[in-house]
Amino acid sequence: MSYYVDLAIGLILAFLLLSLLVSGLNEGIVRLLGIRSKFLWAYLRDTLDGGEQIQRVNGLVRWLDRRLRGVTMLGRRFRSTLADLLPPVRSSTRSRLPATVLGVFVKLPFGKDPRPKFSPSPAPVDIAPATPEQAPAHHQGEPFTDLLHERLQEIDEARQGKTSIAEIPPSRFSVALLEIASERGGVDALLAELKRLDSPLYRPLAGLWAKAGVDLETFRKGVEEWFDGEMERLTVLYRRYVRVAVGMLSLLVTLLFSMDSLEYGKTLLNDSAYRSAIAAFAEQGEEALAPIKDQCAPGADTYECVTEVLSTPAFVKIFTHAPVSVEIPGTGTPVWKWGGGDWWDRLKSPSHWPGFLLTLVALLFGSSFWWDMLRRITGLKSKTQVTPS
Repeated sequence: MSYYVDLAIGLILAFLLLSLLVSGLNEGIVRLLGIRSKFLWAYLRDTLDGGEQIQRVNGLVRWLDRRLRGVTMLGRRFRSTLADLLPPVRSSTRSRLPATVLGVFVKLPFGKDPRPKFSPSPAPVDIAPATPEQAPAHHQGEPFTDLLHERLQEIDEARQGKTSIAEIPPSRFSVALLEIASERGGVDALLAELKRLDSPLYRPLAGLWAKAGVDLETFRKGVEEWFDGEMERLTVLYRRYVRVAVGMLSLLVTLLFSMDSLEYGKTLLNDSAYRSAIAAFAEQGEEALAPIKDQCAPGADTYECVTEVLSTPAFVKIFTHAPVSVEIPGTGTPVWKWGGGDWWDRLKSPSHWPGFLLTLVALLFGSSFWWDMLRRITGLKSKTQVTPS
């Protein structure tokens, strides 16, 4: 029975380590490209200032668009996949917020940056004017997204000259909006300006203001609840796109390590059989070592080979099939080994595909799931667990 417990613990630990690698790669890519921050500010620009104006279209993109329009079913499929890169069909504006996975990881990181410029200046301390005409000159015609960013600068830090803010508390957003309204002479004046600019923010704010009955505190709470709901919706959308990226990274890691989960189970059981053979060596003689001799190099000392085979557990062996591996001897420096031929043979072998598929599905559960499974199986307790008195 202990063999199966070892098998379960070994598999869970392997899935946990590979899932952590996938999560680390995903987080590294997101941070390097600033995707999380750009995703938030693309939504804010769409909501506060309206869609992006399409002024020029690249000639290659225009040619590709015409070709895809000429193909019926296949063209529609490709157009939906490339929707964020192709020009809109019936309008000269389109949303900055990506509508496809390709838009999230291609257009958003490498296209026009929707984030405001970073400023080391503190939040403005201007006294609210009595009328809209008395508003500061530098605020006239300024996008509302930049006005919002001015009031969040104290929690900001530079990243390639742009803001790095990736999360805005709903309470801070509602207060910042009231500050902007106060600077313009009140909520009614702000709504009038939003309506004149055709800002998408006008409709929800007008509804909240009418419902509040000119009570500023009620209006502030309404804005806070509305923005909180919008952030929840945006988070769900963001996670849906990131889930696809995690799936692609999981496939890449699985193939990179050529991790065959079914092979791991067989290797562990073989190791157990080898140990049983060694235990019976005193009675059966050298013939008991026959299963291990098959893994030894020709002419190698039998006992040294036995030591090497049994000192390399199955858990370590499953990570030795990558194109490049490292061997750490007892003395001396680590030795890097190239195993591209063996790795490619494993990928081409259909017998390994079921094990690869099992590993891929397991990695999609995420590192938190496998950490919880490891704690349950081994009896580890979380430090934050509260014991009943």
